[in-house]
Amino acid sequence: MGFGSTAKKVQKLADTAEKLYSKLNELREQVAEMREQLDSTSERVERLERENARQRALLEAIAEEHDIDPAEIEVESVEDGTETEA
Repeated sequence: MGFGSTAKKVQKLADTAEKLYSKLNELREQVAEMREQLDSTSERVERLERENARQRALLEAIAEEHDIDPAEIEVESVEDGTETEA
């Protein structure tokens, strides 16, 4: 085997390593973007859950003020098939 053949193999190996390094960097960027999106989504979900809890408390207070049992409304809506899944 001559030096020319060895040089070609080394160059091919170097090219493959560069492509692999480039792909690895792309994957790192994608993972970082996914982490950012996950954090953002998590924050939105937490905010929506807090808002939902506030609205539920308000509705329960209004219901109590008007002598309405929220549990009874939930049972009626299940029986009617009108309740939506949370």
